[in-house]
Amino acid sequence: MAEPALLPAVQMERLAPAPLASPCPRIPRARVARRCAQRWADLGCSSGPSSGGMNQLPQKNPLQPRPAGCSHSWLSSAESSSMDGFWMEVERIQQRDELREEDSGGNEGQLPEEGEAESQWLQDTGLSGLLGGLGLDSDHKELLSTLTQTQVAAVCRRLDIYARSVRRQHKTPARDVRDVFGVFNSVKMSSENGDSSMKGAQLSSGASKSPPAAEPGGLQEQAGREEAFNMDSAYSEQAAVLLQKSRPSQGGTSAWGKCSLPKFTIPKGRLGVTRIGDLSLQDMRKVPSLALIELTALCDVLGLDLKRSKAGKWKAAETRLFGVPLDSLLEADHKVLPSTQVPLVLQALLSCLEKRGLDTEGILRVPGSQARVKGLEQKLERDFYAGLFSWDEVHHNDASDLLKRFIRKLPMPLLTAEYLPAFAVVPNIPDLKQRLQVLHLLILILPEPNRNALKALLEFLRKVVAREQHNKMTLWNVSTVMAPNLFLHQGRPPKLPKGKEKQLAEGAAEVVQIMVHYQDLLWTVASFLVAQVRKLNDSSSRRPQLCDTGLKTWLRRMHVDRDKAGDSLEATPKVAKIQVVWPIKDPLKVPLTPSTKVAHVLRQFTEHLSTGSKGQEGSEDMNSLLLHHRPMESANILLYEVGGNINEHRLDPDAYLLDVYRANPHGEWVLKQSPT
Repeated sequence: MAEPALLPAVQMERLAPAPLASPCPRIPRARVARRCAQRWADLGCSSGPSSGGMNQLPQKNPLQPRPAGCSHSWLSSAESSSMDGFWMEVERIQQRDELREEDSGGNEGQLPEEGEAESQWLQDTGLSGLLGGLGLDSDHKELLSTLTQTQVAAVCRRLDIYARSVRRQHKTPARDVRDVFGVFNSVKMSSENGDSSMKGAQLSSGASKSPPAAEPGGLQEQAGREEAFNMDSAYSEQAAVLLQKSRPSQGGTSAWGKCSLPKFTIPKGRLGVTRIGDLSLQDMRKVPSLALIELTALCDVLGLDLKRSKAGKWKAAETRLFGVPLDSLLEADHKVLPSTQVPLVLQALLSCLEKRGLDTEGILRVPGSQARVKGLEQKLERDFYAGLFSWDEVHHNDASDLLKRFIRKLPMPLLTAEYLPAFAVVPNIPDLKQRLQVLHLLILILPEPNRNALKALLEFLRKVVAREQHNKMTLWNVSTVMAPNLFLHQGRPPKLPKGKEKQLAEGAAEVVQIMVHYQDLLWTVASFLVAQVRKLNDSSSRRPQLCDTGLKTWLRRMHVDRDKAGDSLEATPKVAKIQVVWPIKDPLKVPLTPSTKVAHVLRQFTEHLSTGSKGQEGSEDMNSLLLHHRPMESANILLYEVGGNINEHRLDPDAYLLDVYRANPHGEWVLKQSPT
């Protein structure tokens, strides 16, 4: 699956700046704060326990509260005190969208009732067969067989809550947890890269004690240092081990500011790193359910209440661009450009701003003309798909208002109505590395249209921050301006618990700051999830073996087979045969040694194209092909593993071929030209 790419915007080269209209009258800041004290709690940001949250079990040891005045102690004091950009943006949203408090009704943001959330969770994770006492089919068995110990505990907890609610409501009895899983022992789970393994923690059905937070400022000397971000083992297993050892992780809370955010690097194992675009659509569709199970398990270990709202109903918009769902926009866009993965209007807005707005002082913060913005929106609705809209009329400040208006007017939030509360509670996690882990899993859970659109937006915001010396927009400035547009869906004023306004506003800005700064890390697929996808595919190829009696016996056998899998490998070949889609038909033969990397194969093939192989020098067809492909570089050629326990996987150039073979001995390797 190719990475979403922005459409080139040649037609926007002649953007002509226009004078700004006089600014709109300001609403007193105190009045803004009073009006904003109504709806923020709908995001699930209240500090008290929820009556209808996902985790209904009593939490004996919730996340440790932060000291007063230190709710976000890793922010610098200047950033923590400077929230003017946030409140000015809220003020402008209220003016522009002309929303009244009574207009913000509807059921969006409501938390589901007890049992309802668990039922939806089991459906979303592909475990709906556990509901209603139904038997498990092979798909459910395959998924259950891939889970780690903490993930099993999370499934058991959801099923137990659902069963209790069903008994109270006198419905058809759900399956008992003990009938499904029996008694599990700790299972040693091998990672995708094979470099590290971790024993599953034995967790009781009660909520876990959260890992202790680091002492404020205790890791100050680590600010700016590179730290490892381990993706080989499940995040919930890492948190459980830290909990058992009663020590914080190295990425703990510290007084980090915008210039001293730690640099996290993903240690490359023998199989390299997998980006979201490296997996085929078939394999990528398996990731969200696995990520949701892992996210729930991690939140259970951390003692964090994972809130999930109901998706609100929306009325079909009469417009064609603004207020239209992302998937509907993409459906219309595919008639124009079948390969697009980001709505064309969003691409056009971002390209317009990149052409002329990146160096403009106060870009995103300085508003455009309200009258011009409304007129431009109407022109876009009428002329965009007809190709009659002229971008050289658009001032960059008007374009930034249109961009934010497009995001706010989506019928469902860009971060989704269901998981917007989960994004909002990320700042409640004391440890920065664990915040990143939760955000990483949330990104993987997002629907593909939302994830691709968010990626395009974050890439643009990073470009804005990179031009800070010219536009005076720091990472924190950009975050405070964009947070209301992402967290205040359709411009509705937030509801803030009394005395929590500043803390929760900072939290929303902090989430945006983390996503912009660490976006490269967030758009990867953790190696432990890739390993689970491999196990799912491997189990699918052995379905006849799954028709056995007793799920408990079957699960035990599966886990024993895992440990023995490495002992029965066939003899490793000394030469790897790699299929080439073009321009030669014969396989490329590469020595398969412990030091052979994918990059070596790419370089060898590039040299082969440049010089021609012996015995083919007189071939007219071969010479013409070589002449056509002579300027090709190894960066334009990609090596995929296809078949076996993966559908299609673009390999990291730093991956070692011998280890790829051992991870997938029945797969094939194919060289292809880069689609971009």
